[in-house]
Amino acid sequence: MSDPFDGTERSLGQLVASATAEMSALVHDEIALAKAEIRQDVKRGGVGAVLGVGALMVLLFSLPMLSFALAYAINTWTGGHNGDGGWNLGWCFLLSFAFNVLVAGLLGVIAIAQIKKVKKPEKTIASAKRTAAVMGNVKPHPRPAPRTALEKADSVARSSV
Repeated sequence: MSDPFDGTERSLGQLVASATAEMSALVHDEIALAKAEIRQDVKRGGVGAVLGVGALMVLLFSLPMLSFALAYAINTWTGGHNGDGGWNLGWCFLLSFAFNVLVAGLLGVIAIAQIKKVKKPEKTIASAKRTAAVMGNVKPHPRPAPRTALEKADSVARSSV
């Protein structure tokens, strides 16, 4: 971009073209910043969502297999393998279920923590507010008030006489 204060006179067209190019570059930069911030937050949210889905998957698909395996393991550890009977198999299945709920809860807490890290694009908002403040202070070049049709007709009538 050229320096607006280099001492040379520039035409109105050049000034408008320069201002348009500057505004276009500013808008493109702000859009790029917004995209970068949103992309980062989407990744964080995606990780949280994947962990949340993982928690549900563990709870749904592993419950039958894990419950049976864990229940029989508890029964075996409590003496069920040597003919003593060990703990009641119902209690063993209940402990197995509690373990699965604990794992799913842990994954759910991690998922919620990841989702809470998602923030609004603060840098983009701050930049847009600064731009709006600067643009709000810019005053357009004063223009003459538009003439009414009656004034135009009078000036045409006077010029033709």
